[in-house]
Amino acid sequence: MKTLSVRMARWSARHPWRAIVGWLVFVALCLGAGSAVGTNSAKTADYRVGEAGRAEALAAEAHLERRPTEQVLISARSGALDPAAAGAAATDLTARMKRLPDVAGVAAPLFSADRTVLMVEVAIKGEERDAKDKVDALLEQTEAVQKSHPGLLLQETGSPSVSKGVDKQRGDDLALSEAITLPVTLITLLVVFGSVTMAGVPLLLALSSIAAAIGLSMVVSHLSPDTGVGTNVILMIGLAVGVDYTLFYLKREREERARSGGRLDPAALVELAAATSGRAVVVSGLAVVASTATLYLASDVIFSSLATGTIVVVLVAVASSLTALPALLVQLGKRADRRAQRRERRGKPARRVRAEGGGGRIWGALLRPAARHPLATLGVSVLALLALVVPLAGLKTTEMSRDTHSRDIPAMRVYDRLNEAFPELRVTHQVVVRADVSKSAEVTSALREVARRTAADPLFTDTSRIRTSADRRTSVLEVKVPYLGNSEQAYDSLDRLRDDHLPATVARIDGAEFGVSGDVARYADYPAHQNGKLPLVLGALLLVTFAMTVYAFRSVVLGLLGVALNVLSAAAALGLLVLVFQGTWAEGLLDFDSTGSIGSRVPLFLFVILFGLSMDYQVFVVSRIREAVAAGVPTRQAVLDGIRTSASVVTSAAVVMTTVFASFVFLHIIEMKQIGFVLAAAVLIDAFVVRVLVLPAAMLLLNEATWWPSRPARQAAAVPGKSAPARSAVDVR
Repeated sequence: MKTLSVRMARWSARHPWRAIVGWLVFVALCLGAGSAVGTNSAKTADYRVGEAGRAEALAAEAHLERRPTEQVLISARSGALDPAAAGAAATDLTARMKRLPDVAGVAAPLFSADRTVLMVEVAIKGEERDAKDKVDALLEQTEAVQKSHPGLLLQETGSPSVSKGVDKQRGDDLALSEAITLPVTLITLLVVFGSVTMAGVPLLLALSSIAAAIGLSMVVSHLSPDTGVGTNVILMIGLAVGVDYTLFYLKREREERARSGGRLDPAALVELAAATSGRAVVVSGLAVVASTATLYLASDVIFSSLATGTIVVVLVAVASSLTALPALLVQLGKRADRRAQRRERRGKPARRVRAEGGGGRIWGALLRPAARHPLATLGVSVLALLALVVPLAGLKTTEMSRDTHSRDIPAMRVYDRLNEAFPELRVTHQVVVRADVSKSAEVTSALREVARRTAADPLFTDTSRIRTSADRRTSVLEVKVPYLGNSEQAYDSLDRLRDDHLPATVARIDGAEFGVSGDVARYADYPAHQNGKLPLVLGALLLVTFAMTVYAFRSVVLGLLGVALNVLSAAAALGLLVLVFQGTWAEGLLDFDSTGSIGSRVPLFLFVILFGLSMDYQVFVVSRIREAVAAGVPTRQAVLDGIRTSASVVTSAAVVMTTVFASFVFLHIIEMKQIGFVLAAAVLIDAFVVRVLVLPAAMLLLNEATWWPSRPARQAAAVPGKSAPARSAVDVR
């Protein structure tokens, strides 16, 4: 069979050192190119969606955009605060801050209502997204003033310092995740292969694929900006699929070696593995890529960044499995043959390679319900999964804001002190209005009326100010809200502005463009934007999954079955996520503080990634079944044998994937914790329920109708020592 996987494996088998060196050169070039061009990080404008985004764009065009700010709190270490001492420290701090080139301005010091805290607010030049890289200079000045006034306590917070703290925490979390994942993955592979060398191959190839993908993602970021989550996804998905793809290939090569009884050389064994598992790897990889690409339809820079990282690392992992892996297997096979020859010369019996995938008592017992009572097994399994889906009815999604960050970050603890000392400054809405110059006075009058209305509204404070651009075409009214940004009152205040106060004032100005921006507006508009794109993305995802399955197996029935199983598996996992994270009962168990909601990006990302990853098991398992049918085995027997022979590989792959994803549960960032948990749960559900109970039961009930409208062509055996045909069960011609 002249498929791409076979041709590449054949070349690598004939030129193993060229392939290995070529792969290493490729990895080095990717890293070098990435280091040379650097990462193109997403700008503030890339995040704008909905009304908040339009309002921010209007303000930015008029140079009235909100500047990133830091707040320095000055308080007494003990006892009452001395106003004179605090004022002297504030004066010193103000003078120091104003000398910094990145500081746009320093506001007048402000005492809290109880006069226990004096706040100095510092505005930073440039975009919000870049401010975290400039905050170190401000922190140094705060520390210098602290040393000069040891009797006082100076603490700094603000969006830039919080972002910097989150980045540091993310880096520490990833290091912890790697420290957990790599040893457990290596131990799992040692159990599977019983050899340090064979266990090291999947891990080393996965790590080299991750390295190459990180370099390539830096290059690709100049086409699709990086939001800072790309590396997280590359590490998580790269290790999972990289090990899985190599595992599929390695296990098949060992199976063919055991079956041939030494009659085939390493190159022939690699070619056979390429024609079967190699082809499955290609189809699986393309399925992940195709399904993940639907995230671009969400028109969101974060989803685009997630999609780019996933696609790049999956393609690189597939490439490593088609090039470097066959070469390594040939070299390892030759070494094993030389060892066997030396043993023979010494008169010792040759070590037999244990046949893989024969199944066992455990898997025989697990398959027995589906084999004996397929209808009952299908019904009970589906009902159990539907029971997990039930909590999904109460799904509540919110944009995870600054208020949800871990309090292990020092700047977040100071942020809590800031909110407590200055409740009137907790939330600020920006009402942005652009109109013709001739209507400038009318706009100002309307905004003053808005200020009067909000001052009399209990959802707002009575502090507000109006700023107008130099050309007098754009004005911004800042309205304060004395509630936390993730509170119901904060969202109610946004609705009150948009639905009541603005329609009665600004909306009456002919030709005026207006909108409300600010943190709360962003948190409200993003989920609304995403929900608007949801039907398009999910529709494309279902279509892609169906098309890829039909392409792989030439069966419309399998295409529909694959879509149904993926939806059921993903919905059950998401229901379990709601059950765990929207309540408080698991807080101590998983070390998190429940927000009563799920991160707004988690459900869609889950569905897309799971549809792709589920194709790994779908392709691998069904390909073994189709291979047997092509050899003339009845469909019923082929289903049972195919699942039994692939059981050990699916189990090993599921354990590796679960370990990788579960390690993200230890992260502090709540959305990453939720994603890690739900992906780990989904893999277990898919591998041990869907593929062991639901899939075989459904295929046994469908029997020959499974392959409609085609049927795998029956072939005669063509390879010495093989009972199965040379043609792959994943022949997708």
